[in-house]
Amino acid sequence: MSASTNKLVATAAHLASSKAAIPATVAGAFVLGAALFAGAGGVHAAMNTATPLDDSSVSALTALDHAMEAVTSKVTPSIVNVEVTSRASADEQASDQNQMLQNLPPGFAQFFGFGGGQPHQPTQPQLEHGVGSGVIISNDGYIVTNNHVVAGATRIRVTLSDRRVFTGRVIGTDKLTDLAVIKIDAGNLHPIAWGDSTKLEPGQTVLAFGSPFGSLRFSVTRGIVSAINRANPFNDDARKPGDFIQTDAAINPGNSGGALVNAHGELVGINSSIITNSGSFAGAGFAIPSQIAESVTQQIIAHGKADHGYLGISMNDVTPENAQFFNLKDASGAIVAQVTPGSPAARGGMQQGDVITGYNGHKILNGSDLQVAVSEMRPGASLSLQVLRNGSPVNLNLTVGEFNGKNQVAANGSDSDDQGNGQPGKTGKLGLAVASLTDDARQQVNAPDSLKGVVVQNVRPGSPAEDAGLQPGDVILEVNRKPAVSPGQFAGAVHAAPANHDLLLLVWSHGNASYRTLHPADATDNSQTGE
Repeated sequence: MSASTNKLVATAAHLASSKAAIPATVAGAFVLGAALFAGAGGVHAAMNTATPLDDSSVSALTALDHAMEAVTSKVTPSIVNVEVTSRASADEQASDQNQMLQNLPPGFAQFFGFGGGQPHQPTQPQLEHGVGSGVIISNDGYIVTNNHVVAGATRIRVTLSDRRVFTGRVIGTDKLTDLAVIKIDAGNLHPIAWGDSTKLEPGQTVLAFGSPFGSLRFSVTRGIVSAINRANPFNDDARKPGDFIQTDAAINPGNSGGALVNAHGELVGINSSIITNSGSFAGAGFAIPSQIAESVTQQIIAHGKADHGYLGISMNDVTPENAQFFNLKDASGAIVAQVTPGSPAARGGMQQGDVITGYNGHKILNGSDLQVAVSEMRPGASLSLQVLRNGSPVNLNLTVGEFNGKNQVAANGSDSDDQGNGQPGKTGKLGLAVASLTDDARQQVNAPDSLKGVVVQNVRPGSPAEDAGLQPGDVILEVNRKPAVSPGQFAGAVHAAPANHDLLLLVWSHGNASYRTLHPADATDNSQTGE
């Protein structure tokens, strides 16, 4: 966050430093215009006949303006600017020094503290400065923000909307949800009211508050809810709950930790991230829903940390493409792709290939629904799951375990976006080549001894396999829900599938299993190891 934010803040500062030239230029243009109109009296007189629209003609627009002004006036006192000083990690410092060394001309390294072709280790840790936002949630100084805003902080400086400045301290953080609570020693503040994010619908008006680029403090932007129940936009950990709110209200670096509010001025989300190719606003911002944020912050305030439930499964959403392989009538629910041995799910009788359709009597549309619900449950809670197993209904009663950072809460794994980099060869209609999972191959891909399947050697660019996100090093466990423990068995299963029909692969990758649907290309180049 710090590097990108600092760069954008510097850019904003440069723009701000040159803004004086803009009014001067505009003023010059208007002076020139006045002189021209003064010399053409008829034109000047005609200009004076124009009249503005009356109130009745623009009543809807003025009413909207008044409503937005009222919401902004109510919410702004609850928004804070958060400036953080933190120490760079040793890896970050080494990376920066390596990059500097590579960019120096030959023979110049010694003048910058480098010698022998190796970076010189700094005697003092480098300090980084970052800027974010926060939201006051109590009148005695508790503030919610993002974990990534305050991570590693050695000093926190909080500025209120009335320009008072306080030193903040971290009460607790939660990496899983990217939330944190900080505290300032102040009273009679203006806490925001929590809203119900579960009532949001696409198209509703929302406002985003925060400090874009750090220097543009207490800004507000208006937009709509673009979508709800979005997966976590950063797919670095399938255990992180989704259910994000997507909005086109402008969110930029520095807005992290700020408020997303509804038309009533209620906090429905904590601004967290953006998807952009430029590093700035591109119309797709994401906020952590209040359904998650309120529960986590209450736990942090009470206990200094947040506890999350744990099942020990990886899931895929049911889609129209994979529903046929599980005898499902509609594309809703979550497919269990992996059950961790010894986990609460395993002890409760859950099996790979089960389709979860509901929990505690509530229907689920996708894996994110269950993932968020489990994440909010306290360890030891009872959980009743409604499951379809080979098309037949089964009820499972589980006891929720405790997430410890290594366990799987309930990982909702979507298809990987990684690109295969295999070389062209005998890759067949699927566009991939496989080999036996030998001891050497198992060691290379870090696969456990219990894993049975074939390892992907090559993936042809533009192939069905690449489209499904397969890459070298993945291990294919099943084809159309049948085991594939050898290249011959894999090829046989592919050949046995009806022509021009989709195939369902169960794929293990980087510790998680997920189902992938492939659309085979028309080809006859099939061999034992190329499909």
